Amino acid sequence: MAADTRPLAIALMGPTASGKTALAVEWAQRLNAQIISVDSALVYRGLTIGAAKPDAATLAVAPHAMIDVRDPHEVYSAGDFASDARACMHAAQQRGQLPLLVGGTGLYFRSVLGGLAPMPASDPAIRGEIEQQASAEGWAALHRQLAAIDPVAAARIHATDPQRISRALEVYRVSGRPITAWQREGERTDRLPFRVLKLVLAPLDRAVLHVRIAQRFDQMLQQGLIDEVRALMTDSRLHPDLPSMRAVGYRQTWQHLRGDFDLDSLRLQGIAATRQLAKRQLTWLRGELDLRWFDAELQRGGLECALRDFIACQRIRG
Repeated sequence: MAADTRPLAIALMGPTASGKTALAVEWAQRLNAQIISVDSALVYRGLTIGAAKPDAATLAVAPHAMIDVRDPHEVYSAGDFASDARACMHAAQQRGQLPLLVGGTGLYFRSVLGGLAPMPASDPAIRGEIEQQASAEGWAALHRQLAAIDPVAAARIHATDPQRISRALEVYRVSGRPITAWQREGERTDRLPFRVLKLVLAPLDRAVLHVRIAQRFDQMLQQGLIDEVRALMTDSRLHPDLPSMRAVGYRQTWQHLRGDFDLDSLRLQGIAATRQLAKRQLTWLRGELDLRWFDAELQRGGLECALRDFIACQRIRG
């Protein structure tokens, strides 16, 4: 079998609050790596505190690609992200830098590393009809419609996820075929021209992650999350059903400012939603292949060994 001579890249994955950014910044400086954010909230301008966006001091020593690439009223698909992130990887490699993909958005990672099956183009008219129907009947009713035409997709998509429900119904109404059928037709044929070390950072003790999540959300509140969302709400183009405003922390803060619940409930619901996000991220990661798992604090030696062996392979081939 011929040796894999593709240039190297690293994918540093994990649930929220698992320590990915701190490690990535350290590695970026040590390895001359370009950090490429793989986070569905960080792509939006104006989502800073609630998205845990790196501050100016961090970006000065370790610039991040793929943050602040869209305004929050704009839709940004996984396919769009894959094309842009791959371009960043190629640009980094041309500069002699190691592409270092860092984040927790599973669909974004899958689209970049493995490709996405071809899908029908979006149809604004049909999407508008779906949104009008949702306003009249509720997203739960549309989720039941989806279950009738595509039970596999409905089982995978939560009844409170309007973006994915809308897209699945849109694909069916545009093409007459369930989205699951399109997804099963196969992945893109364009092989990623990088050899990727796939690492997962996750505390061995789930309670440690829960403590970090609570501490992070409290810090966000102290830093001004409520004022950040209040400012976003002044933009007439934004509404709670946009992907950007459904991001964890932003959705709950919007609801609080709308008067749905008080500040104490905002804190409790924000922490609970973040824990649920982490659970979903871990579930996705467990279903992926070729991942190496490490606790960044308790297994740092093994993590460094995995990195060293990966880098050494290229030097030996060279």
